Amino acid sequence: MVTPAMPAVSFQNVSKTFPASRGDIHALSDVSFDIEQGEFFGLLGPNGAGKTTLISILAGLTRASRGHVLVHGKDVQSDYQAARRQLGVVPQELVFDPFFSVRESLKIQSGYFGIRGNAAWIDELLEGLGLADKAGANMRQLSGGMKRRVLIAQALVHKPPVIVLDEPTAGVDVELRQTLWKFISDLNKRMGSTVLLTTHYLEEAEALCGRIAMLKNGRVVALEATSELLSRASSNVLRFKTDQALPLDLNQLARVTGRVVQLPAHDALEVERLLARMRESGLTVQDVEIRKADLEDVFLDLMQGARGVPQVRGEGASA
Repeated sequence: MVTPAMPAVSFQNVSKTFPASRGDIHALSDVSFDIEQGEFFGLLGPNGAGKTTLISILAGLTRASRGHVLVHGKDVQSDYQAARRQLGVVPQELVFDPFFSVRESLKIQSGYFGIRGNAAWIDELLEGLGLADKAGANMRQLSGGMKRRVLIAQALVHKPPVIVLDEPTAGVDVELRQTLWKFISDLNKRMGSTVLLTTHYLEEAEALCGRIAMLKNGRVVALEATSELLSRASSNVLRFKTDQALPLDLNQLARVTGRVVQLPAHDALEVERLLARMRESGLTVQDVEIRKADLEDVFLDLMQGARGVPQVRGEGASA
């Protein structure tokens, strides 16, 4: 009988309550799921869903009110040092020491983990993240995007088996996004690194993550393979542009971003009905197209319908 591999990360009935003057705030409520070794895993949710709180507990920055978090079997509270060595965490905030160069910062970070003779790996990080020509630059001289690259390099300098990326591409240019995902995807495939990603760019999660958990109000409302989540969606979306106000019945169904309107359409008959209603209302439209539903459509459906939904357990969840 083959013994199943130990999960890379295990969240076991994790709850977090913050005291407040108007009553306690329940940031997390009995969150349980496992991330398997070598997975590229997405953690999604709206602002305030509990994603950063969960990651802060994983990283040892916040203590859970109840429950346990294990990293390769090491408890993040009772065996903090061993658990922390397994993690490389890239935070949302740009935090850096202004007195050192890029290379010096990476050498110092290596020292935090007691690593000597790390020059070859530091060179690989600098090259892979497009920092080679900035190695001697002072951190204060770098742009925000370059500082973000250094944060990623610092998180990877001790070759952690679990990489945690908390909104790593927020506010950065397209070039950095492409460089980062090429490098991280290579680590995931070549070295078997486990990756936990939180992002508001849902196209990134759809392209990169094999499995996704979605949080709302501190609870898991979906935990499935990305392909399974996508199969839930309406099969088509009618997309067009208009400068006019939509009829009330269409407006109630639509997702509107500026001039762009998107309407769910389950089949060809529904597409025809929507087009007929648009003609009937005299709506002038441009660039009409029909596309397959994507992860953003699934996400919005789940978030709008998740009020009071109990935690969903899927493949890989703790019993």
